[in-house]
Amino acid sequence: MSTHQTLGHRFLPPSVSLPRTVKTLSTTALEGRSCHHRLVSLLLIEEGLAALRVGDAATARRAFELALGEGESGEVLEGLAEALYLERDYPGSAARYERAYSAYRSERQNMAAGRAARTLAWITGNVLGDWAVRSGWLARARTILEEAGKDRAEHGWVLIISAFSEPDAQVRESLLREAIAIGRRFGDPDIEFLALAYLGGLLVMTDRVEEGMVLSDEALAAACAGDVTELATVDEIFCGLLWACELVNDVPRADQWMRAAAERMQRSNVVAAFCRAHYGGILTAAGRWQEAETELVQAARHFDRGMSARRAAAIIRLANLRVRQGRLEEAAQLLKGLEQHPDVVPTLAALHLARRDTALARDLLERATQGSSEDEVPTVGESTMVGPLLALLVDVHLEQGNLDDAERVAGRLGRVAKAQRGPYLRAVAALAKGRICVATGQGDARACLHEALEGFEQAQLPMELARTRLELARALSDRSPEVAVAEAKAALEGFEQLQAARHADAAGALLRSLGAPIRIGPKGIGPLTRREAEVLGLIGAGLSNAEIGDRLYISRKTVEHHVGNLLSKLGLRNRTEAAAYATRQKISP
Repeated sequence: MSTHQTLGHRFLPPSVSLPRTVKTLSTTALEGRSCHHRLVSLLLIEEGLAALRVGDAATARRAFELALGEGESGEVLEGLAEALYLERDYPGSAARYERAYSAYRSERQNMAAGRAARTLAWITGNVLGDWAVRSGWLARARTILEEAGKDRAEHGWVLIISAFSEPDAQVRESLLREAIAIGRRFGDPDIEFLALAYLGGLLVMTDRVEEGMVLSDEALAAACAGDVTELATVDEIFCGLLWACELVNDVPRADQWMRAAAERMQRSNVVAAFCRAHYGGILTAAGRWQEAETELVQAARHFDRGMSARRAAAIIRLANLRVRQGRLEEAAQLLKGLEQHPDVVPTLAALHLARRDTALARDLLERATQGSSEDEVPTVGESTMVGPLLALLVDVHLEQGNLDDAERVAGRLGRVAKAQRGPYLRAVAALAKGRICVATGQGDARACLHEALEGFEQAQLPMELARTRLELARALSDRSPEVAVAEAKAALEGFEQLQAARHADAAGALLRSLGAPIRIGPKGIGPLTRREAEVLGLIGAGLSNAEIGDRLYISRKTVEHHVGNLLSKLGLRNRTEAAAYATRQKISP
């Protein structure tokens, strides 16, 4: 018997004509209810389930709320919880799942109670950030599901839950592979593909990146095809792939899947807001900064009230975008209070480096990358997690003029990069080596930098590509000045397209030193930068400086600076004239 039958699966295939509710509602739940009320309740439940199948959350919610008026049951409460989840009312969804769990226990439907507990664990931990609560609900789900024994599909869920808390990577892998086998044996795709997705993530973490990403691809293909039907499972698979793509800077894979999954995402409204923060990070790396800002700001706003743990993930990525844009004051403002967050190290170190606080950057990066000697074989997971930090540390040493230290760290970076087949980290290592060749005047800088160019081109990372072109221009400035000018112009064009003002200034300075005429400056509306135009649009919409700061996640002082600049550039005397100008020019926020 499959889990679809034992757990009362929520999405029956169209060929099943008899309502699932008739099969699963217990005799106790039916006692004392009139035939009329039973029929109304059953019809409302089926209406709600049909709406959930097509992603119509509003219709589903109304149907289950009406059914709740006919009588409370685990079935109805779980349906309402799913509808609220699709509407991204995560606290409301969690509350209904908890009530559904209690109702199922009262109805002696323990397997359905286990499902509700698992879903509640996902929402409380991975969505709301309450990890202790997540741990409690996972333990509860495991206890309930263990009652089914090892010769039932439910044992697959027990293995997946056990893998969550298993510290040994090899044991965790064994548990997940066994869960996959059980899912296939009992024909339960939710078990099979969730375990496959988690196994893919584990392989990425242990430097088997290509193997892991292929498994994640398969799991997501199943989710898009509708093989996977439990809501939390679909979200977990989507989130896992986006997380892995962001971790290894696999922009092409993320882009392809976001296109392929667009219909599934729109139909079912899946992918929790914090998961889209990972996509915002990917868009930042891809140079699609306006899209990235939209994703990250929306994710942050969703968690503005009472979900600080999840909001931080979006805010840190937004700060990383600001560092790349050269908007360092805004980045620093965003990172206030997040200095101890586990995800903050690369962004905070990059900010320190950009502000010439190299001692702070070095201390932060050395603490984050300690644990193995540069002469040792890379530890498991080192290339994935530590490699990018080592690249930043090379930049810090070069900025401080510590060439020996830079070479030492670059050597370690080169060794860990070999553990990854993808182009990103190898290109990062080649860029670091090329920069050292330029600084020391030794080695073949040109060959290293061309290798980096090829890798960054393949990885579709325009910021890194422009940085490498600028380094190549510096390497060629003495012996091939004409080629150096061409590379510097290409770098400048890349930085200007990205609106990376600080890097564009560096490219412009090199071109001037080579005697090349240039015109640089960020593009916006007329004389305005894009940010100034954005502030102008918000002034036109009637927002105060404080409200603009809240909307854009910048300080009031920064808003005042932008307002002063735009008034000066446009020859306006005050905010009233600015608002009128924005209206005439149809500049919207």
